[in-house]
Amino acid sequence: MEVNHFIFALISLSCLFSVSANVPPPVSNASSPASSELYDMIEVMSESPSPFAFDGTTLESIDDLLSILPSGVDPALQQICGNTDHPVECIIATMPFLDGNAPIEPLSVLKAGIKAMDNQTKDALAEVTRLSMDPTTPKTIVPILQTCIDVYNNILNSDQKSLEAISNHNLVQLSTELGANVENVLGCDNAFKQAKLESPMKDMDAMLANIISNTLTIGVDMVHF
Repeated sequence: MEVNHFIFALISLSCLFSVSANVPPPVSNASSPASSELYDMIEVMSESPSPFAFDGTTLESIDDLLSILPSGVDPALQQICGNTDHPVECIIATMPFLDGNAPIEPLSVLKAGIKAMDNQTKDALAEVTRLSMDPTTPKTIVPILQTCIDVYNNILNSDQKSLEAISNHNLVQLSTELGANVENVLGCDNAFKQAKLESPMKDMDAMLANIISNTLTIGVDMVHF
């Protein structure tokens, strides 16, 4: 499987923090306690109105969290990601894919977001393919997993078309492809829901959906050719 740059980014950022709040157990697909620590903290802050003690600071909102991110996060990236629905995930996802020689602006962050989406999708595709080939997987589940495989391939296809639209300065095509992925990412989980089963890809899909949502916001609201 391709090296998961996204998880490495989570680990490197979370090592800079010390969480003093009580957080829920790590998500099942996290590769280490360190990588899930920041993810869980983000999830708790998103779901509860209560303030949180974070590294000795009381945080009332995601905006407060953004204000204490490490100095290595460029203020331009914080500003762009701060205007998305999932700002912390935006920063974590795009940082490993930003071109160090290019200025940080909506277009460069969008390209990094598409690369992060592509990387996360490939990891999900590898995992669902593994499950579909596992002899212990119930045969009744295999067709649902095939639906998930189709979903991830559709996302990868849209990613390539999005990059082509950027190269061609075609905002209409770009918006169409980014919007299509908002629908695509729901396909796997919906297939399991229809079968009244919990998707084994639920956590990976949730993070992927956040990345997709952020790319749509940046691509539609901030990018101008």
